[in-house]
Amino acid sequence: MRQTSSNRVAVIGALGVVFGDIGTSPIYTLQTLFNPADPHPVPIATQNVYGVVSLVFWSVMIIVTVTYVLLAMRADNDGEGGIMALITLVRRWASRQGRKSAVLLAGLGIFGAALFFGDSMITPAISVLSAVEGLRVVEPELDNLIVPITVVIIVALFMVQRRGTAAVGRVFGPVMIAWFAAIGAFGIAGIAGHPEILKVLSPTYALDFLAGNFGVAFFAMAAVVLAVTGAEALYADMGHFGRKAITRGWLGLVLPACVLSYFGQGALLLADPANVSSPFFLLVPGWGRLPMVLLATAATVIASQAVITGAYSVASQAARLGYLPRLRIAHTSESAVGQIYVPWINWVLMVSVLTLVFAFRSSTALAFAFGMAVTGTITITTLLFFYVARRKWGVSPWLIGIGATILLSIDLLFLAANMTKLIHGAWLPLLIGLTAFTVMTTWQRGRQIVTAERERAEGSLREFIEQLRDGRLPTQRVPGTAVFLNRGKQTAPLAMRANVEHNHVRHDHVVIMSIETEPIPRVRAEDRIEVDDLGYGDDGIFHVTVRWGYMERTHVPEALAMLDADKAEGRMQLDQVSYFLSKIELQRGDAPTMAPWRKRLFIATSYIAADAAEHFALPRNRTVIMGSHIDV
Repeated sequence: MRQTSSNRVAVIGALGVVFGDIGTSPIYTLQTLFNPADPHPVPIATQNVYGVVSLVFWSVMIIVTVTYVLLAMRADNDGEGGIMALITLVRRWASRQGRKSAVLLAGLGIFGAALFFGDSMITPAISVLSAVEGLRVVEPELDNLIVPITVVIIVALFMVQRRGTAAVGRVFGPVMIAWFAAIGAFGIAGIAGHPEILKVLSPTYALDFLAGNFGVAFFAMAAVVLAVTGAEALYADMGHFGRKAITRGWLGLVLPACVLSYFGQGALLLADPANVSSPFFLLVPGWGRLPMVLLATAATVIASQAVITGAYSVASQAARLGYLPRLRIAHTSESAVGQIYVPWINWVLMVSVLTLVFAFRSSTALAFAFGMAVTGTITITTLLFFYVARRKWGVSPWLIGIGATILLSIDLLFLAANMTKLIHGAWLPLLIGLTAFTVMTTWQRGRQIVTAERERAEGSLREFIEQLRDGRLPTQRVPGTAVFLNRGKQTAPLAMRANVEHNHVRHDHVVIMSIETEPIPRVRAEDRIEVDDLGYGDDGIFHVTVRWGYMERTHVPEALAMLDADKAEGRMQLDQVSYFLSKIELQRGDAPTMAPWRKRLFIATSYIAADAAEHFALPRNRTVIMGSHIDV
């Protein structure tokens, strides 16, 4: 009974966070498709309405239900989803097999993750704008208030993020249930007026539209993709609520409600083509339009929540895997490790979203930009999924070939259609994606350069210990325990070398600790710690390797408490441990390691890194920071 209640709570929470984006697509999809201001408008005609609605329905079924819900969400990394999880799986295979194709696919996946950041910026802007624009249907004189109201809502949304996904989901879940019930009910009312719209359940209408009017249908696909926006958020947010809760919410409520709304709007257009100005809101009777605008506004705020939490997950995983600097991350749930808040990402998104609102000022103008980010991410996700299915699960090549050919052909057709909108706004997500991709790959390359230079400066740890033992580095032993954080056990920590060479002291207990982030969300307790006495069991100097999953919080004092006293060469007074950090100042050098502009970008990016003491949960009053500099 308790399990059933827990499942129900998870589904409600998922409804309140995960489905907002895709669940509010009916507000603007058909309106955009038949928008006369579109550079390639779809003429209002009976057969076109049937064809477009059928194309929307089957696109949702194939891309969201098949590609994501039934297939991609099975390719999880210990419960975590999203394109970063797929990248992790691909990288793991590349490290085992050394395949160039896997390395190339991982790079492509990073670009897909970069495009998702573009999606995270555009979704809140277009979603909230589209809902508030319903005021124009209720009272045309309110048109001038649309942008100011949108700005206030967006600022409020980002201000409450620190309260956490669970808290937000509990509030938003019932709202989304009301939303889906309402759009489904009004959709049924619209269908009742023109029940022949149900004929579009047959894929022949979509195929006839594509084959008979390919010139029109091809360009229309750039707007059809708006119906599947939020599919990647479903996958990226899987770590927050789990695959089962998301699957049940989609199949049990979200999919039927959205389909009914699309069908109802199609029936309304069949009855009167003049309804094309705002078919979603005109489907609602006059008495219910203002309440529907308010409900739609709440729902689109939730739509924004879906991609915001997805962006937190992607950024956190990217930082753990070395594609972004160490970011300050707040875990907002004691029971769900995947529920996080990333302040730096939050504020960057808020500024970006507000900029888009002021720049475009309407959902229609933003719609041209929206599809590119979505189709690019979907195509890359599909490609990575089939690679993982072949390598990880050993699915037969012919089955992979058939599935990949069908799904990738559809994805590439959507991608090609959106390329035709480049000059009309599709350049924006590409620019955002290329910028994020450049930052992430530059940071990864810069880290490799700095690590190599740091290892050269640190020197061999074994030789350093030998110098301490034979007196070549004269030191005085002082009581207590010193913990030096280091990247491995091959080199001596810079802070330890400086302490010995300049202060001529060493502690009775010296712990050299390395933190390893494994390409899995969580590490088992028995695999957490590994101790190496570095060749001598009586000198009080030893190395500890602590392994954390990329979704876990790194907590050095907790790791120390797990040490066995026998392996630690004696018992430590944990409340008196001193922690030493090596602070590296980066400078642009003359070596041709990277282009000068990339060196400047790498150094600039380093300034957003979270404070090391805070990141490793070190007590401030017992942490010593010793500086050094490295040329990039």
